Amino acid sequence: MKINFSKNNGPIDEIIEQLMETAGGIRRPEYIREMIIASLKAGQEDDESADLKLMNTTLKEMRFTSKVFGPYRNVRKVTVFGSARTQPGDPLYELAKLFGKKLADAGYMIITGGGGGIMQAANEGAGSEHSFAVNIRLPFEERPNLVIEGNPRQITYKYFFNRKVAFLKEADAVALFPGGFGTLDEAMETLTLVQTGKRNPLPLVLVDDPDCSYWIHLIKLLEEELLARDYICRSDFALFERVCSVDAAVEKIKHFYRRYHSMRYVHGQLVIRLTSQLSSNDIRELRDRFNDIIMPEGSIAASGALEAEMDDADIIHLPRLLIDFNRKDFGRLRSLIDAINDF
Repeated sequence: MKINFSKNNGPIDEIIEQLMETAGGIRRPEYIREMIIASLKAGQEDDESADLKLMNTTLKEMRFTSKVFGPYRNVRKVTVFGSARTQPGDPLYELAKLFGKKLADAGYMIITGGGGGIMQAANEGAGSEHSFAVNIRLPFEERPNLVIEGNPRQITYKYFFNRKVAFLKEADAVALFPGGFGTLDEAMETLTLVQTGKRNPLPLVLVDDPDCSYWIHLIKLLEEELLARDYICRSDFALFERVCSVDAAVEKIKHFYRRYHSMRYVHGQLVIRLTSQLSSNDIRELRDRFNDIIMPEGSIAASGALEAEMDDADIIHLPRLLIDFNRKDFGRLRSLIDAINDF
């Protein structure tokens, strides 16, 4: 029997409805139904054990990710990347440890890969109670660091791509300390996702070494090769910030959420939620300064919560900006958010 996502599967749809009713507690039945349908279709279409194992493991890992992070949805979190080879006593280790402590003191939790080096330092500074760890299962034994071992907020993944989703999906900011291939991979992936709008804007802070000499070489490469060849735009440099102290890194993250709260799209229109209302003069200034990223005949206007946002009950009260954003220049959008926070 051919199975469809539309509700024309006769007895199969009835069985799925009965299954959800019997299980009980299904909060979003429309999504669960499609997940069941997708599983049935995969069983009909794919005879490769490896493919089905991948789908199965991915679903289970992402379900567990949501379970672990779910109770902390309203707590801001910062993902910290950096070299696993940095040893205790190294100035960078001590900086990452101090960074974790200052974030925890400011009310943030941190997410690391759960390993050694910068990851352990950040976990150590924040403390186990303010830490998450998203570890990876490798061919050689990769134990979690002593700070996070046994923590209920520790997850070990089989697949790197699921782990990468957790790093960025759950983060309200990303801080990158000096590191190797893995750190640079995370830096480029985060930049790519934010630049293309596949991940909402967030603070992306490059925390430099005590000599303030590590990240400047990467930025020079971006300027002299990528920008010079028109592979990226000048406005893309607004997507990240380089700092030379822990205090500056923490302040950059805190400033991003000074007035900006969150954003979503409703019927193609950008809705930015704010913690406090902007004046009419402020909004007029935003229209003038960022007219280049507003759609023709579009605008920036104050608003309350839209009907489509009623499922976000805890933030219905927040004032909004409705922006007819062209969804092209996300570096300029980041600059607009900075301007909102500067008022």
